[in-house]
Amino acid sequence: MKLALICTEKLTVPPIRGGAIQILIDGVSEHLKKRHQLTIFSISDPELADAETRDGIEYVRFPRGNYVFEVARELARRSAKEQRFDLIHVFNRPANTLIYKSAMPDSRMVVSLHNEMFHEQKISTEMGKLAVRAVDRIMTVSDYIGGTIVSRFPMAKSKVQTVYSGVRLEDYRPVWTEAAQAVRRRMRERYGLGEEKVVLFVGRLSEVKGPHVLLQAMEHVAVKHRDAVLVIVGSKWFSDEGMNDYTRHLRALAERLGEDRVRFTGFVPPKQLPDHYAMGDIFVCASQWNEPLARVHYEAMAAGLPIITTRRGGNAEVIRHEINGLVIDDYANPLAFAAAIDRLLSHPAEARRMARTGREMAESRFGFEHVALRLEHLYRAAMRRRK
Repeated sequence: MKLALICTEKLTVPPIRGGAIQILIDGVSEHLKKRHQLTIFSISDPELADAETRDGIEYVRFPRGNYVFEVARELARRSAKEQRFDLIHVFNRPANTLIYKSAMPDSRMVVSLHNEMFHEQKISTEMGKLAVRAVDRIMTVSDYIGGTIVSRFPMAKSKVQTVYSGVRLEDYRPVWTEAAQAVRRRMRERYGLGEEKVVLFVGRLSEVKGPHVLLQAMEHVAVKHRDAVLVIVGSKWFSDEGMNDYTRHLRALAERLGEDRVRFTGFVPPKQLPDHYAMGDIFVCASQWNEPLARVHYEAMAAGLPIITTRRGGNAEVIRHEINGLVIDDYANPLAFAAAIDRLLSHPAEARRMARTGREMAESRFGFEHVALRLEHLYRAAMRRRK
């Protein structure tokens, strides 16, 4: 098939600035290109050419300000030259599918939902119905997101399909391997760590991600586990290292714990994330909102870490309580996190069992090669659908 993947206007592809959608596109593209002709549209970036072919993939980039218009104009230009795509995959912008469909009407259309983009605050009822009719399939990153679409637009039910995301498995060496141990020593030295027990957080520093709850939990953990350290990987918005009221609040909470108890790494580019996971002993996702399904779960599983997460949104669809991690219901309570962290630190054999189960799940289901196959299945279903 001749495929077009249209990224959002937030960040570029390859994901040099980060972004879950951008990482997903980059990860599956190396597998899709083996069997399909692939073009990826994304916003321009000063470090990347506006048009290039790299490793057999065509990249087309336009400025953020008029991105949707420029993509549509390019689709129309190619359509006029009978260079149409068999299928166009629009990422996380259901309303834009109508624009792109008008530009290249003979192509099949898939939209993927990585957030609640069919929520009434995001799209009107009329526009939502038009978008559902315009597409041949709706991919969602979790059953939770699929449910939010169907609850508002029941007509979408037959088109909705969950495609779980994943990671590039070869980038993540489980912490028990010799290779990971070498990285672990290097990274711990970089951040002034020795043999401490590292509780790891990876994500944007925003209230909905819950790092403040985790910092409060560590006050209780420290009473029993004096060698426990919290490492917070991330910045307020991907590569934006600026401070705001919330990030200053996090620093104040960290000061209460003491300077030896918390490390802030700042923004870490996606390619460097696997090395940072190697530092950890426990991974915690402290989501306070209905998370679509945070990709950090796949990363932590691949890295061989036991996981603590919240039963918010789609998180618990891949983290099974007491199987590959612990799932917290009382998600706003620091004591609930403290108890879960204490359990894993106090019972290392149980923690290792969960970690190894998580890695096995990643190897069998959540490599990007698996994600690409699931996507191809969805694409074939979209191609078969009769108008």
